[in-house]
Amino acid sequence: MVVQARVIKNLLFLDKSSSDTEILQSFSQVGQWDQEKALAAALSDSLWSAGQEVSATITLVAEDYCITPQLDYKLDDFTEKLQLFTFTKKEDVTKFILEHVQCFTDEGSHGVILFLYSLICSRTIDRVKEDLDSTTSHLLHLSLGNFVCHQALLNLLLTGRASPHVFNGTLFSEKDGRTGEHPLQGVLSRSDVGYLHWSQEQMERDTLPQVGSMLKTPRFPIWLCCINRSYSILFSMKRSLLSDWRKEQLFHLYYYNGQSSQKTTARLTVDTQSHHCEALARNSNEDPEKGSLEMTIRTKWDGATVDWNSTSPFY
Repeated sequence: MVVQARVIKNLLFLDKSSSDTEILQSFSQVGQWDQEKALAAALSDSLWSAGQEVSATITLVAEDYCITPQLDYKLDDFTEKLQLFTFTKKEDVTKFILEHVQCFTDEGSHGVILFLYSLICSRTIDRVKEDLDSTTSHLLHLSLGNFVCHQALLNLLLTGRASPHVFNGTLFSEKDGRTGEHPLQGVLSRSDVGYLHWSQEQMERDTLPQVGSMLKTPRFPIWLCCINRSYSILFSMKRSLLSDWRKEQLFHLYYYNGQSSQKTTARLTVDTQSHHCEALARNSNEDPEKGSLEMTIRTKWDGATVDWNSTSPFY
């Protein structure tokens, strides 16, 4: 979904000549070539950011072994076939991915794993270890038979740095009552795509993480949303939403959850001047799943009311 958010960024904000309506309508008419270009740009955005905007590394699978396995190395018939390509210009990264896009998109190509390897190699293993802290030692964890992203991996995708937390900066806290201080690594800079988080379960347990302004206010009005452990995207057509507070009084957001069940564009009207939040909160409390998206939006625009317009609320 982070990649989808970056694809939307590249489709929305690269063409400055068309109107909002024309751009949105053109989404359903994007041809395969334009889709592949947007995907290549999206992947290179994350890799270039992970490489500190100095370099990026792309991993592809060769037919034969590219490394000599060590005695203590467990063969998986994949990792040892990885071939690394490093670039020092972003346009070369995008061009190379576009030329080999089938390696990431074809059936059985292991595209997601290749992108993950590319992301880690671009950041380098040493830097990833430095990014992590005492609360997180891995990027993935196993849950109910599936591998799930830690926040560190999401932040690596979003910001180029595998920080395990969503607050701004670095915090220091004592561990296990000892006198030594252990820094907790948060987000140090704004990214192109933002992040919002809300969970009914965490809210009831008073453990909802407070997302900092670095993630809430990205460079582009696009947010990855983690809502009750599922991921979706909110975006606006107006970049001025992030630079002019007057634009935040009444504005539109579009919601995309990546599910085939979503047949039409969800166009939301967000009003930050009305004060019907308490009544809406009471309604959402009657059904924990109802109003989850509205509650997520309020983590950034406190007290906002959300009108789904002609769409029946589905989250």
